[in-house]
Amino acid sequence: MNTGDFLRSALASLRANVLRSVLTTLGIMIGVGAVIVMVAVGSGAQSQVDQLIRSLGSNLLIIVPGSVNQGGVRLGAGTRSTLTWDDAIAIEAQVDGVAIAAPSVRGNGQLVAGNANWQSAIEGITPGFLVARNWTVARGRGIEDADVATAEKSALLGNTVAANLFPGEDAVGQSLRIENVPFTVVGVLAAKGQSGQGRDQDDLVYVPLSTAKTRVLGGRQVGGRTVQSITVQARSAEAVPVVQAEITELMRQRHSIREGRDNDFDIRNISEAMSARAESSRVMSILLAAVASVSLVVGGIGIMNIMLVSVTERTREIGLRLALGARGRDILIQFLLESLALSSLGGLIGVALGVGGSNLVATMAQWPMLLELSSVALSFGFAAAVGIFFGFYPALKAARLDPIEALRYA
Repeated sequence: MNTGDFLRSALASLRANVLRSVLTTLGIMIGVGAVIVMVAVGSGAQSQVDQLIRSLGSNLLIIVPGSVNQGGVRLGAGTRSTLTWDDAIAIEAQVDGVAIAAPSVRGNGQLVAGNANWQSAIEGITPGFLVARNWTVARGRGIEDADVATAEKSALLGNTVAANLFPGEDAVGQSLRIENVPFTVVGVLAAKGQSGQGRDQDDLVYVPLSTAKTRVLGGRQVGGRTVQSITVQARSAEAVPVVQAEITELMRQRHSIREGRDNDFDIRNISEAMSARAESSRVMSILLAAVASVSLVVGGIGIMNIMLVSVTERTREIGLRLALGARGRDILIQFLLESLALSSLGGLIGVALGVGGSNLVATMAQWPMLLELSSVALSFGFAAAVGIFFGFYPALKAARLDPIEALRYA
């Protein structure tokens, strides 16, 4: 018998007990489907985190005010602004590995353009801020050094603000009032979508830092040279830990913080936080996939059980084949093919269930899914391997039957 004959014989045996064959492969179906869904969930989470990191900027450190002591009372972080514009200048000039150090201030205010109005975040920035945060200007231009130097009343709108204040129009060149101060729209940013906290990153207005401090947000803890945060971009991801340590040392010197005293600033590593989140999602997905894989093992045990039953039921048939000249190897191959066919059938149905389940979860839970061909192929391959592994013992038992004893079997 050739391979085709073996396969046809194996499939004929399975068709003789269709319901039993389907029930036998149920564990394989569930296992393969569950593994595919779990891996898709983990890959989707990883993809979402990577996208968030790209939207926030690369190699970023965010310096914010820390807690301070006043009269022996420890005030909360950010209660008082302890950062200055000069801190940012010093960091960019004195710390090797720093590409950009961009100070900024932030607040909220009412925007009015013609008959339209909108409440939005207002942030005063320098040109380096846009580079560090990977902002792309879709139309017009960004905030420039000249705008900051002369406290120009220039406004750079986020996509959401532009759509609400100037629906159906090109916002560039238009006028609007920010906290009753007239501004000219110089550009509109490309859309970024939501942040990791669910905040609309496009619902904001950028203005020159000097303008924000003197005309819009003055008196809100941003007087003089104080700023609310400093965004630092390192030249490379590898340089971030060293840059963070050097900034800490420089800031302690500039703020005259004695040995043993706490910093009056905090440095947050955005990429590290996002990477930790990604790693957490990845580990959870691996754990869930490992649990789902147990179903494959259970399915394999079911295949072994049903193949042993099949050997017992077909003892006389096996004896007859052996008596007519079939070799033990032929019997072994036939039963292995039956086992492989069972597990492969379950694997194929499991792949369909996994793909459908991934799409269903993505639609109902609004969770990003990333279905990778490698995970599908690996799950199917593992299912086939389970069939061969658990089917080998029943096939070997069938091949070793004595023809005479088998023909006597009642």
